[in-house]
Amino acid sequence: RLDLREAKAMSSYHLNRRDLDFLLFDWLKIEDLLGRERFAEHSRETLAAVLDLSEVLAADAFAPAYKPADQREPWLDDDGVHVIPEIAEAVRAYAAAGLTAGSFDAELGGLQLPIVAATASMACFMAANISASAFPMLTMANARLIATFGSSAQTRAFAQPQIEGAALGTMCLSEPQAGSSLADITTLAEPDGEDALGPRYRLRGGKMWISGADHDITGDIVHLVLAKTPGPDGKPLAGVKGISLFIAPKVLADGSRNDVVVTGLNHKMGYRGIPNTVLAFGDGAHTPQGRPGAVGYLVGEVGQGLAQMFQMMNEARINVGLGAAMLAYRGYRQSLAYAQERLQGRPAGASAPAPIIGHPDVRAMLLAQKAYAEGAIALSFYCARLLDEERTGEPAARETARRLLDLLTPAAKTWPSEMGLVANDLAIQIHGGYGYTRDFDVEQIYRDNRLNPIHEGTTGVQGIDLVGRKLARDPAALANLRARVEATAAAADRDAELAPCAAALRAAFERLDAFAGAIQTPLSPSALSGATSALRAFGHAVVAWLWLDIALAAKAPVAETQGDDAFLAGKVAACRFFFEQEVPRIALWLDLA
Repeated sequence: RLDLREAKAMSSYHLNRRDLDFLLFDWLKIEDLLGRERFAEHSRETLAAVLDLSEVLAADAFAPAYKPADQREPWLDDDGVHVIPEIAEAVRAYAAAGLTAGSFDAELGGLQLPIVAATASMACFMAANISASAFPMLTMANARLIATFGSSAQTRAFAQPQIEGAALGTMCLSEPQAGSSLADITTLAEPDGEDALGPRYRLRGGKMWISGADHDITGDIVHLVLAKTPGPDGKPLAGVKGISLFIAPKVLADGSRNDVVVTGLNHKMGYRGIPNTVLAFGDGAHTPQGRPGAVGYLVGEVGQGLAQMFQMMNEARINVGLGAAMLAYRGYRQSLAYAQERLQGRPAGASAPAPIIGHPDVRAMLLAQKAYAEGAIALSFYCARLLDEERTGEPAARETARRLLDLLTPAAKTWPSEMGLVANDLAIQIHGGYGYTRDFDVEQIYRDNRLNPIHEGTTGVQGIDLVGRKLARDPAALANLRARVEATAAAADRDAELAPCAAALRAAFERLDAFAGAIQTPLSPSALSGATSALRAFGHAVVAWLWLDIALAAKAPVAETQGDDAFLAGKVAACRFFFEQEVPRIALWLDLA
């Protein structure tokens, strides 16, 4: 075990803790949540202690496994799937520290942390090792779904072992012939009686792209599986109304092995620390209770599966955005350190080489990375803060937060994924030829991040969701967002340096309003053809608003950050950069849309 000082020194290479503290305490005012009954046991000190633990454990256990896991992928043999010992030890250490239980109810063994605090904790691990952090991320979302929609018996049997660290979880949606098109899945679930855990079914079919579906970290793995129940003709019911959700554990209550088998591994460009599998349910490799088919327990009622799974999908989408943000942030931190140390070129009149950070082009690339990465983190944290409001606010505030989060989710997933990749590309450029080698992390960071615009709904899918569902069907949510934007702009009007940003922000949202008002339902093909451009414009406008709000917080009098502080000045500079260099793109994207 590393001591605190040594571990924090290691983490500083990929994480500046002050960035997290500023966003949580100075910008989002997380301490205001602590007066609510759910968080009554917490204080600023307890939240800081969780972040201290996260920072140290991420540096101690997760970061050292980052490159080894990329160099040796998970492998499949007769005993199943294996991951390298460093990954297994890191994930076990996370659970042993109690962090899986962070935001869960106390009655489930949870700490009842604010979700935004738990999100900041997870950010530490994502910055250190994105693929290792995917194990607990999926597990927490799995357990939360079961605790929300499952019976008390299902929660005890399947959610609590995950919260305690005895099991890990997955989400099994996609199939080889049906990636994002879930209406076309063919996995079939046939009734098989009932026991203490609820209605029992036998599952037959195949799933594809399933992360963490087998490994040697824990003895049990809890699969959440979308499948169709049969109609009168015995065939799967058509469309999404026939989709139900089932819990299919790797190990059944009697200790026997369920008929869930990995038939192959997908070999990925990045994200190699977590196995990505081809999964077969009911192929006959095992016959629980002497009958064919994998045992699955129905969650809720028949036909509710897709609506239930959207809770896990939306949580995963926000976490995908957070992971992309932290990869962008890690690349920025590392290219910043490199630029401060790498000697190349001589300034006018100098006889010795100087650090490349003195070159204007390098400084511009660093500032762009900062604006993308920290803006993406802010978007992720803001969405987590909305989840806290949805859970613990007054009734009207809960509903407002729910609708606003629904509107922001496509951007929360996509904007960090797309712009984080741009930031990682710049990190390689700053490293020059070294950035294209495996001697430095930035090439791996780029490969890891390239997955994020794809999984949990591609950029195109998120664009259709924003235009066809969110903007077209709930104009009140956009109006609510506009009110928050206007409050920020009005505050910025009183600051001479930020007032031009306020004017540009209003103009951007006026264009968005005009676009949203022009959407007609049912959507035409031409409307859908512009959906991705509209999503990019929307994401840029939202992040511009957040940057302006952050700049105001950086300029506010804060006791511990008084005076000429380069850290706070950097926030304001990044805000101005984003408005001068990035906000003009919004009009161009909306012209295309």
